[in-house]
Amino acid sequence: MTRPGAKTALRIGGLDFSYRPGEPVLAGVDLEVEAGQFFGLLGPNGAGKSTLLQIVAGALAAPAGRLELFGVDAASLSRRQRARLLAVVPQRFDLAFPFTVEQVVLLGRVPHHRLLQLDGSADRQLARRCMRATGVEHLAGRLLSELSGGEYKRVVVAKALAQQPRLLLLDEPEAHLDIRHQVELLGRIDEIRRSTGLTVLAAMHDLNLAAAYCQRVALLKQGRLLRAGTIEQVMTWRHLSETYDTDIYVGINDVTGHRIFTPMAGAGQDAGRGMDPG
Repeated sequence: MTRPGAKTALRIGGLDFSYRPGEPVLAGVDLEVEAGQFFGLLGPNGAGKSTLLQIVAGALAAPAGRLELFGVDAASLSRRQRARLLAVVPQRFDLAFPFTVEQVVLLGRVPHHRLLQLDGSADRQLARRCMRATGVEHLAGRLLSELSGGEYKRVVVAKALAQQPRLLLLDEPEAHLDIRHQVELLGRIDEIRRSTGLTVLAAMHDLNLAAAYCQRVALLKQGRLLRAGTIEQVMTWRHLSETYDTDIYVGINDVTGHRIFTPMAGAGQDAGRGMDPG
């Protein structure tokens, strides 16, 4: 279905979307994500990040624009075909029934099953590998409702990986987690990406985590993509101040070499000028 050896995982051109007439949520978005990258979508609340992910996932239909997944027009893909190409880790994942961790992860195998087909031994082995990769194998028999926030998020990631996607969509993966679990979760995802060639597209709020894990990022504001590129090209004082309408100190972590960001509370306009690392 996908073009063999496609180097571009996602290509978006001229994408528009509105929930209400005359109130655009996305306007003329152009974006390209290379296969195997960890790509971050950054911007303030209401910028359109989650909406863009939902359009890529197929949960929303854009009235204008073109979207390609691995070289194929997404409009030509059935829901099952798209579910075999990409998986989503939403901000919230709720189940009405008391499922165990293993049962939740096995839900990721549904796009690969025929109608009414039951999970086989190969499905269960794959689910175990995904749980092992995300550090939740020891929780297989526990109910989802019994887990901590960090455990819960890792189980949802394991479910997404069980779909065997080529593109993983993350909607604020760091939300509602403490610092340790944020780093642990993103570290595991990045390790899987590097070892398997998985492409990751994540809507993120934490600038420091984005700079630590993403190869490329895009800045969105009021539904428009302001710029996209490497961390060094995009995450500068000038570009971030323009996007977030606040001064943000930009420095370098002496230990990791990553860029670090701190809001400059009480600073005057242009207080951060000249602080961009060279």
